[in-house]
This record gives sequence, C-alpha cells and structure tokens, in this order.
Amino acid sequence: MQLRQGLHTCMLVFLILLMMGHLSEARAADPSFDCDKADGSIEELICQDEQLTALDRRLAEVYRAAARKAANEKPPVLKAEQRGWIKGRNACWKSDDTRSCVETAYRLRIAELQARYRLVPEKGPFWFACDGNPSNEVVVTFFATEPPTLIAGRGDQVSWMIQQPSGSGTRYQGRNETFWEHQGEATIVWGYDAPEMRCVRKP
Repeated sequence: MQLRQGLHTCMLVFLILLMMGHLSEARAADPSFDCDKADGSIEELICQDEQLTALDRRLAEVYRAAARKAANEKPPVLKAEQRGWIKGRNACWKSDDTRSCVETAYRLRIAELQARYRLVPEKGPFWFACDGNPSNEVVVTFFATEPPTLIAGRGDQVSWMIQQPSGSGTRYQGRNETFWEHQGEATIVWGYDAPEMRCVRKP
C-alpha cells in the first residue's frame, strides 16, 4: 500500500513538473506582448505566426540593448520612434501582402537599431571625396546587419541606407539618398532630386 501511495505521489509530482515545463515553453514562445490582450489584427497575426513571434521577441531584445545605449540620449527619441514604428507596423493591414509587410517591418527595424546604436560589427568609417573637392566629403560606415546597412554622414546630415539588389557593385538606398560603390569609386545622391556626385575613397 505504502509503495503504491509513494508511486502515486511521484507520478503526481512528475505530471506537475511536466505541466510546468510546458507552461514555461509556451511563455517562452510568446511575443513580447500579451496575446490575450492583442490589439488589432496585426498583433493577432503575430501571435498566430511562429516566425513573426520570434521576430517580435528578437526586436524586443535589440530594443532593450539600444535603450541601454540611449539612456543619456538628448532629446530622448528612441521611445517616440518606437511608438511611431509600431503604428507603421500596424498599418500593414492595408498591404496586399500583410504578412510580408509585417516581416519586412521587423527585419528593417532590427537592422536599423543594430546599426544606429552600434550593436553589431562595423567596417569604417571611410571618407569619400566627391566631385573633385576634398571638402565635399561623405563619411560611410558599414554594418553587418541583415539585410546589410550603412550609415552615411555629410556635414550635419545623417542617412541610414539598406543594401539593394544590384547587377554590379554594391548599392544602398536611404530615404532620399543612394550610395553605389563600384570598382573603387562611388556614386552618391544626397537629397531629393539631387544630382549624382562622383566620389573616391580617401586613402
């Protein structure tokens, strides 16, 4: 009888531990927000899609790392930008391919934070003199993000650019800027409807 009661107790303990393990796994597989309180169709989609859930957790990790580096940032723009990004992500319901829109939004936001807050390996900076004028320079740093990105500076202006498919050379696109490097020379467009500048890397 005692042996049977002991076995019964052991089985109960085992089942409780097993259930606790499953609950822990379930919690680990959740996104960074509470799916029971999912706000709108996009958050519901993220909760139902393992890959999007994993991307959401990854972004939360990267955001925390960026926030540590931005602790003394003035003005404190990171939180405001993140709220704006969430609004943009949630607007993916308007897209013809909602899931692809959400996935792309996550991948680009992760890459942007990793580059802006120097959370991944980088190459550079490299100085490019443009249109034969040494004072007309663009400073470029490349980052090992996914997709690859760069941050370029010209005077007091800064542009974050994403690598694009290119038949030859390496091409990056920002909001109104482009950087295309081919055979040791770079073609740079800086600003909306601006003319191309021919640039060479300084030794």
